[in-house]
Amino acid sequence: MSALPGTASRRRIYLMRHGHVDYLAKHVAAEGAINIVPLTTRGRLQAEAAGAALAHVAFDRAVCSGYPRTHETASHVLAAQKKPPPLEIDADLVEIAGGQMNPPPQSRAELIERMKIRFSEAGNPGATNHDGGEEYAKAQARAVGALKRLLQVPGWHTALVVAHEGINRLVLSWACGAGLAAMGAFEQDTGCINVLDFDLDAQGGIVRAMIKSVNLTPYNWLKHGMNLTSLEAIFERNATEELR
Repeated sequence: MSALPGTASRRRIYLMRHGHVDYLAKHVAAEGAINIVPLTTRGRLQAEAAGAALAHVAFDRAVCSGYPRTHETASHVLAAQKKPPPLEIDADLVEIAGGQMNPPPQSRAELIERMKIRFSEAGNPGATNHDGGEEYAKAQARAVGALKRLLQVPGWHTALVVAHEGINRLVLSWACGAGLAAMGAFEQDTGCINVLDFDLDAQGGIVRAMIKSVNLTPYNWLKHGMNLTSLEAIFERNATEELR
């Protein structure tokens, strides 16, 4: 079957953000590349909570960006499936390539604020992820292109896609029809789930995109106590947390 039950041509994508990571951990800084950062203990628990919440959903396809944090998250989710599909990698789902902050931020609070400002300016012509970074428009084009390629493949109706905060924001702003200017409005907590439905034509083209749910967090459905933005939370230091 290549359509959701009861529909003529509808497919569903469960779009996740990877679980919690610590970009400022000593072992990450020593390697000099945040792209290799693994999930923390908190991140693994978030991924396992998502797996439990989605255990009754039979995935036909599963795709991640290939970075360790998305691969680990997807693997934990698929571990809860009775018959999990193989995990595929699409490099067009990797996080937006960052540039340099000039001048460098002098504090964590300044770092967070400057990153938030960049998201809010994504709709400006040629806007980039910091100086010399990837243009938001180009990152959106490659991420949306990855989803369109997936949707054009026949023989499935429910897929898991695990990507990143920036990429998910770009996909959601595209799916809602508001364009890049909406990027800053879509919070993406670590380990969150978004549900997107797509009606397709006979050639696999998108007739209609529908956002069913946004930023669901199975480890805390009502977000009680989650008073920080996703950026504030990801850069929060937790001295008692065990890091891998």
